[in-house]
Amino acid sequence: MRVSIFGLGYVGSVSTGCLAALGHQIVGVDINPGKVDRINAGQSPVIEPGLANLIDQGVRAGHIRATTEADAAIAASDLSLICVGTPSAENGGLDMTFVERVSRQIGAALARKTERHTVIVRSTMLPGSTEAVVIPALEQASGRRAGRDFDVIYNPEFLREGSAVHDFFHPPLTLLGPYGGQGIEPAAALYQKIEAPLHTVPLPVAEMVKYANNAFHALKVAFANEIGNICKQQGLDSHQVMDIFCMDTRLNISPAYLKPGYAFGGSCLPKDLRALLHLGRHLDLTLPVLEAILPSNERQIQRGFDMVRRTGKKKVGILGLSFKAETDDLRESPLVELIERLLGKGYQLCIYDRNISLARLHGANRAYIEREIPHIATLMRNSIDQVLAESEVIVIGNAAPAFRRALHRVRPHQIVIDLVRIAEPSERPDIQYQGICW
Repeated sequence: MRVSIFGLGYVGSVSTGCLAALGHQIVGVDINPGKVDRINAGQSPVIEPGLANLIDQGVRAGHIRATTEADAAIAASDLSLICVGTPSAENGGLDMTFVERVSRQIGAALARKTERHTVIVRSTMLPGSTEAVVIPALEQASGRRAGRDFDVIYNPEFLREGSAVHDFFHPPLTLLGPYGGQGIEPAAALYQKIEAPLHTVPLPVAEMVKYANNAFHALKVAFANEIGNICKQQGLDSHQVMDIFCMDTRLNISPAYLKPGYAFGGSCLPKDLRALLHLGRHLDLTLPVLEAILPSNERQIQRGFDMVRRTGKKKVGILGLSFKAETDDLRESPLVELIERLLGKGYQLCIYDRNISLARLHGANRAYIEREIPHIATLMRNSIDQVLAESEVIVIGNAAPAFRRALHRVRPHQIVIDLVRIAEPSERPDIQYQGICW
């Protein structure tokens, strides 16, 4: 394919060398003549292992050239990549100056082009940026409409400095977010020689994935460092601890727990986290990441309460009492905490959980519930239908399959507040439905 790449910094240069190696014809565009001259001389504008060789080979083969002229680049290509920087503004937001400027340059060139063109945005931008900045600039400068006269796709990159060439050829996935659902074919063809699953998602989702990735990577570094600080004070080998930690690919390094929803609870996570923080204080350590976990969890419980409060209704049914389906463990269940808050504000509650019978509860579990909700027996009901009959608001607290089926028995005037994503959108009946994180 004939591809123009706008911005010959880190992402643009890597894309230039790697796409040329895949057999595409590349013309790089940059306002800095020094970068353009280096590319045309077969040299890389950035230091990255393996990249200089790819660019040199691409130039020698006639697959790579560079220019400062946007019009010429657009005329000589079928598809353009926007790879300019989005640095931080003083207030912590993104400086979109370069993205908007390049978008206007591309738009002005499109005004003089008759063939349909595809614009792929690779610059890292917050959700909504493509539709708020890129597309308006393209349309205003071209006098044409995105989705009708040209196509726009957001395509995040997953490149790490120092291994970017390898990452380009071996990505975990290729992600395309088309505007209006169009223009997928040219973008997919760009990567057809790369063996990675191709996913098409709504454009803002593609924008957000990059931020979810980077935020989690930053969190992992900070988490490992705080565990390391505790280990050092204890005379433990932090790398041995984390090496063993990473061996668990069922829970630790896996999709486990990475599903947005309600707060965590149970007999382990809150207790063990508090104990670790207590140890940190004893060792005179400051652990801001670990210290932020319980307050963040508390905010999610409050969010659930606020969702009920905003309905303006007073009769609330709770489906699920234990912190997890198929268990009777009530210790530190966030649902118990929610119930306490609702009772304290005068809400009329009824509760059903197939696995909870006060007669069967023993030991610490029974003592906990009797201490937290001493009149719990008067709130329990024997069936889901009893809860549905008495409630204006139904809160789904765990993912028991019976609760999913109960959605089809909800009446039009009732409001469902789902804390666990009991059913996907395509599975939900036409009811008043609110999800806590979706």
